[in-house]
Amino acid sequence: MKINELQSFDEVVKSLKEKKRTKHLLFGNGFSMAYDPKIFSYNALSTFIDDSKNDLLIKLFSIINTKNFELIMQQLDNFAEIAKVFSTDDQLVKKIEEASTTLKNSLIEAVKALHPEHVFVVPQEKSECCYNYLNDFLANEGKVFSTNYDLLPYWVLMRNASKIAIDGFGRDLENQEETIQGGNPQFSELRWGKYKEKQNVFYLHGALPIFDTGIDIVKEEYDTQNYLLQKIHERMANKEYPIFVTAGSAKEKLNHIMHNKYLSFCYEELCKIEGSLITFGFNFGEYDTHIIDAINKASNFGQKSGSKLFSVYIGIYSQGNLDYIKEIEHTFRCKVNLYNAATVPIWEIIKK
Repeated sequence: MKINELQSFDEVVKSLKEKKRTKHLLFGNGFSMAYDPKIFSYNALSTFIDDSKNDLLIKLFSIINTKNFELIMQQLDNFAEIAKVFSTDDQLVKKIEEASTTLKNSLIEAVKALHPEHVFVVPQEKSECCYNYLNDFLANEGKVFSTNYDLLPYWVLMRNASKIAIDGFGRDLENQEETIQGGNPQFSELRWGKYKEKQNVFYLHGALPIFDTGIDIVKEEYDTQNYLLQKIHERMANKEYPIFVTAGSAKEKLNHIMHNKYLSFCYEELCKIEGSLITFGFNFGEYDTHIIDAINKASNFGQKSGSKLFSVYIGIYSQGNLDYIKEIEHTFRCKVNLYNAATVPIWEIIKK
């Protein structure tokens, strides 16, 4: 089978509409690379590390000979466990763990540094096109799941003033008694949880504007003096870091997810979707088996009532990608369908 023989995105949407089946979206780094592959790729991130003159990280990339952040972090974690068994040098283990922490923090710094400065850098026509793409899922009772860290989907939904995109964040009244007595109301920063029952946008691996204070999950926001990215930079300068799932293996990622109330809620929602799931720019690689596990749970969810995930439609972008998905197709418990990812109108209208 060749890519040009696959069904188009429009054909997928039409088919699901005829079946009256709810469609959900899961997208990965390919979503952002479709906007600009020069800045939203692992190669771009590793180039940033090279240019940073961080000798430790440069040596790690050279020794392991890969551009894959997740693989390097997994190697470091494995090395640390081996060192604990065979070495009596506590300093060695400490250095390895510090290297892992440095790499994770550098990944966050790299994403922030490579990111477009503000929402209006994204051309209006691209923003509107992407909004229409996302809104078609949300407006039809679908849910949108992202494994990306960047601000692109958040910017698109905010800039186009979406009234139906709900990420679960809201403000709490801080001085209820004073307000009842006629005082001016004072509201909290954006906290997650107030609207989680209506939530339909989920960042499975965290995102740049989302922070864990230890008590609350909060979302950074614009003010009249600073762009959102500047506000995020200020937090990071104060040693506050966004929620990022940067563990190497799928097991480590899932462990991170389950120890954070926001991430675990998002993951569990993916485990409960019904109808059909459309994916774009998500590779289902060896470090993503926790996502396949969630899809398989959704395939079994509510079986007795007949409500479950019936199928997944995977966007294919290359012949190698097609061959790989055919190899792992058997790991899915629901029906797997393939479509041509080049036919998806994410950032620009596809000319027919």
